[in-house]
Amino acid sequence: MSSTPGPRTMQWVKSTYSGGDGGQCIEWCPDHAHATGEFLIRDSKTPDGPHLTLTHEGFTGLVEFAKHHG
Repeated sequence: MSSTPGPRTMQWVKSTYSGGDGGQCIEWCPDHAHATGEFLIRDSKTPDGPHLTLTHEGFTGLVEFAKHHG
């Protein structure tokens, strides 16, 4: 028996800048970002759909844009 943990299901977190009405929501995967440096972003309405992969700089830019234009 191996003590190595198996692959974990990625935990997605809804952005605090997403609208509260359930319409325009994005999610990101902080565990993946901490492990790899890649920031995965997806539309919460289509969780099985495509996602964006951003660098730290790209993610920071997205957050700054949301702060000023959200």
